[in-house]
Amino acid sequence: MSYLVLARKYRPKNFSELVGQSHVVQALSNALGTQRLHHAYLFTGTRGVGKTTVSRILAKSLNCTGPDGQGDITATPCGVCQACMDIDSGRFVDYTELDAASNRGVDEIAQLLEQAVYKPVIGRFKVFMIDEVHMLTNTAFNAMLKTLEEPPAYLKFVLATTDPQKVPATVLSRCLQFNLRPMAPETILEHLVQVLAAESVPAEPQALRLLARAARGSMRDALSLTDQAIAFGSGSLVETGVRQMLGSVDRSYVYQLLDALARGDGKGIIELCEVLRLNGFSAASTLEEMTSVLQRMAVLQAVPEAAAADDASDPDIAETARLAQGLPADETQLLYSLCLHGRGELGLAPDEYAALTMVLLRLLPFKRPGAATLPVASAAPVLHTAPAGGAAEPLKKPESPAPAPVPAPALVLPVQATALGHLWAECVQSLVAAELVTGLVRELALQSELQSQDSGTWRLRVESPSLNQGEACQALLLALQSLPSLPNQQHAERLQVEIGPATDTPARRHAALMAERQQQAEQLIDQDPLVQDMVRNWGARIVPGSVRMQAAAPVTAQAKPI
Repeated sequence: MSYLVLARKYRPKNFSELVGQSHVVQALSNALGTQRLHHAYLFTGTRGVGKTTVSRILAKSLNCTGPDGQGDITATPCGVCQACMDIDSGRFVDYTELDAASNRGVDEIAQLLEQAVYKPVIGRFKVFMIDEVHMLTNTAFNAMLKTLEEPPAYLKFVLATTDPQKVPATVLSRCLQFNLRPMAPETILEHLVQVLAAESVPAEPQALRLLARAARGSMRDALSLTDQAIAFGSGSLVETGVRQMLGSVDRSYVYQLLDALARGDGKGIIELCEVLRLNGFSAASTLEEMTSVLQRMAVLQAVPEAAAADDASDPDIAETARLAQGLPADETQLLYSLCLHGRGELGLAPDEYAALTMVLLRLLPFKRPGAATLPVASAAPVLHTAPAGGAAEPLKKPESPAPAPVPAPALVLPVQATALGHLWAECVQSLVAAELVTGLVRELALQSELQSQDSGTWRLRVESPSLNQGEACQALLLALQSLPSLPNQQHAERLQVEIGPATDTPARRHAALMAERQQQAEQLIDQDPLVQDMVRNWGARIVPGSVRMQAAAPVTAQAKPI
């Protein structure tokens, strides 16, 4: 007896066996249950998600007669009547499947439509299923339009395509369209476990996870890869064998690369890339695995409670969570983008491993020098950063009015005044006025909140870890030590920084003051008698965002909470 591949052996026979397409199952089941049946259906989706399978189940539902031969249209075909068995075996005379990829001309469509005038031979309905319908020629589409719009009551059309963009709008408008979604790796993994249990094939969980990810949303691809893996592993699935078959990079290398990137270890990155070369691992696969890990890290950094939804049995989860704590969120986002775009550059380089090395080394110039992997307090300056919106604006020289359109104002974050907020704003203003701080050090001062001044130790808080640079902190401390003392100011001997929310920074105070002055300026313009006369009598209007203040205010002004 010949072997039947898993993708065919475990093809769903009814809607209850269909995996990952609950939205389609619900809609079709309700329509069949109430017998509100459309005359034409269009199923779209990538390969291997169940378009042909849904078509065959629908055909069985329409023609099922039940075990006793007295059945009617149903959402749960029996699978044992003559109609169900013939459709499953491809012998049902009233169910016709046409492959439009190889039968795309008007003659083939005309030959199919000639059968439409005859009533079903043994079934309740004729069902014409046209696969890859987007491959039909324009003439073929035009030939079927009239019949597709007004078919006989006994005829149902089922169209399937992987590229609905190429289907004419005249055809789309005549069909009830369902989009079959790519399946999540978790859904594929669960189904593979059931299939291999039925086949009595031993399998390691990590091997199945590799297959589920490699399938890229296609259940047919997952089952085909599983067939190949069973043959490769002589009847069993182990992680090392599946990884070797797929050419996948062991994620331990990915974790080592991310650790090296978090430390800024360029030598370690180059050595690991050389190990990948010697072991023959694909550079594209490396970047793909890194992108997958970085995506999960970014989710954990943005929504820490998402960790509760992770599969505790997956050993990769704990390692991903550790890396998410060790790599700053902004660097995670940057590295994700570099890896994603780096895959497209591999083919442009003479050596893909050299291209891989360059993609990874590209992050290092963006890293802050001497930064710790995790935030810590020390006698050396440690720093925190405030929100990024318009931090440098407060101390810029006022610009002369220009006729160019003014961009929409940035979001002004509220100020929650602290006891030392006004003093710190005055210190920063003095530092900037004396040109003692510039560039990154200036940003650090503007975006930080002074927490305390205890025994010569000034403790700051910033929100962005990217400002936590040892050199910038040391430069800010030296600038503070050279600044003439202000009233109620203690001498700065040490600078400590923590990462956390900062709600009373010089930048926020200035932004709040500018927003208040902007509002006052707009009210002044609105209440001007001349402006009101022009609006009332001449239909004039004030262009939003065109009102500008003539001069900037110093950062020492007391800002009110917004």
